[in-house]
Amino acid sequence: MNILIPGGTGLLGTALSAELSAEGHQVWVLSRSPQRARAAGQVQFVQWDGKTATGWGHLVNQMDAIINLAGENIGAKRWSPQRKELIRVSRMEAGKAICDAVQNSTKRPGVLIQASGVGAYGPSGDQWLDETAAYGQDFQSRVCIDWEASTRPVEALGVRRVVIRTGLVMTRQGGWMAPLTLAFRSFASGPLGSGKQWWSWIHLDDYIQGVIHLINHPAAVGIYNLVTPNPSQMNEFGRQLARVLKRPYWIPAPAFGLRLLLGEMSDLILLGQRASAQKMIAAGYAYRYASLRPALDNLFG
Repeated sequence: MNILIPGGTGLLGTALSAELSAEGHQVWVLSRSPQRARAAGQVQFVQWDGKTATGWGHLVNQMDAIINLAGENIGAKRWSPQRKELIRVSRMEAGKAICDAVQNSTKRPGVLIQASGVGAYGPSGDQWLDETAAYGQDFQSRVCIDWEASTRPVEALGVRRVVIRTGLVMTRQGGWMAPLTLAFRSFASGPLGSGKQWWSWIHLDDYIQGVIHLINHPAAVGIYNLVTPNPSQMNEFGRQLARVLKRPYWIPAPAFGLRLLLGEMSDLILLGQRASAQKMIAAGYAYRYASLRPALDNLFG
């Protein structure tokens, strides 16, 4: 297949494009800095401004699939009002550019995968959340609402669209786990906040293979929670990670301290969702790492 990945130079996009390329697919990645991305795998990088289809829109005529990962990193910097607006607008502008390119193409792609997150549901306590659950009211939820809606117009053009609400992606290095594992290795490990918040995680391998499965599964349409079938409360996640890293688990980080340090962005770790993976399972996806300890052993054991 020919596959286009807007915003594909981040941690997830790089891993995904490398796997797709290894499987024999032709991959094009849209990047605002393609000259810095050329070492990211055997893919073709194309310049774009993140806002329009100028200079790359013609590529859509060749594509079998589009995977839209474009948008400012929500966890990269503290959320000032300006940063929050950039996070939201970057997703909306990228989605509109993709829709414009599809609208003007002479051959439409068969499927578009639209990134989103389980933060769409907002903080939800112990409630199990399937894809029919309502949106939340907080900043993460509002971002997901706009992000998911940004490419909805392609459905009217006959393109199958799948929205992936991704959980916390577990990787060996980089992403949200980098500062967490660094703290644990430095003997500064313990519950974050109450420790009772649910973390709907997914191993990087299952993220990649889950996306590929949804591309190849013609009946897949609409929203899918891309998460493990067995989410973990933060306290249990921390205890298991400490055991794998052979470190103590003893120094709690109180919520008020994290809020002073990170501001509203602390919601990413202090609040959580208990998202259901039943729709992915019903679509025939077989998880490689459905339980926490095997996933941690694979990454850090």
